Amino acid sequence: MFIFIIQIHIGNMKTILFILLFSSMSMMTFAQEKRVISQIDSTKTPELVLIQELTVKAPIDSVWKAYTTKKGWENWAVPLAEVDLKVGGVIKTNYNEQGKIGDSTTIVTHIINYVPKRLLTLQAEITDNFPEFMKKDAKDFYNIIYFDELENGQTTIKSFGIGYKNNPKYLALMNYFIPANEKTLMKLIAYLEED
Repeated sequence: MFIFIIQIHIGNMKTILFILLFSSMSMMTFAQEKRVISQIDSTKTPELVLIQELTVKAPIDSVWKAYTTKKGWENWAVPLAEVDLKVGGVIKTNYNEQGKIGDSTTIVTHIINYVPKRLLTLQAEITDNFPEFMKKDAKDFYNIIYFDELENGQTTIKSFGIGYKNNPKYLALMNYFIPANEKTLMKLIAYLEED
C-alpha cells in the first residue's frame, strides 16, 4: 500500500497533509516503506526538482556497478541494457523483454559526466513515447546522482531530476514518475541487499 505524505513549508511552519495539493506549494514529500524519500522542490526556481534519496546496506563498489554496468542495470532496472561508461558514452535500456537494444522501444541515456563512485550525470533522449509537452523542453532534463559511502559499509544515493517546469502538466506527471521511480528503487535495494 502506498501512502503519499505531503509536507508544505511556509516560512518556519510545516504542515503535513494526506491529500495531494498542487496550488501554492513549495515542497512535497512522498515516502514508500521509509526506504525511498521523494521530494518535489520548487522553492527557489520556476522549475521543479525531483529529489529521491535512499540508503542501501551495500558497499559503494556494488552500488556503483549497479548504475554503471550491463549486469547491474539488468538486475534491478530493465531486462535489457548496454553501458558504455565514459564521458559522452551512453546507457541503452529496454523494458521490453522481447525487444532488443536499438529497436523503437530502446531508451538512450547520455552520460554527461561522472566521478567514479561519487557522481553520475545523465540526460535521456526524449522519444515519441514521451508526452508531447516534454519534447520542447528535452534539452533541459538531467538526472544528477550522488553516491556517498558511509562508515558502516552502507551507501546513500541521492538523485536530482532537474528541468521539469512548475506547471500543472508537469505536476501531474510527477504523480506517475514518483511512484514508478520509487518502485524501481525498491528493486535496487532488494538487488543490492540480497543475501
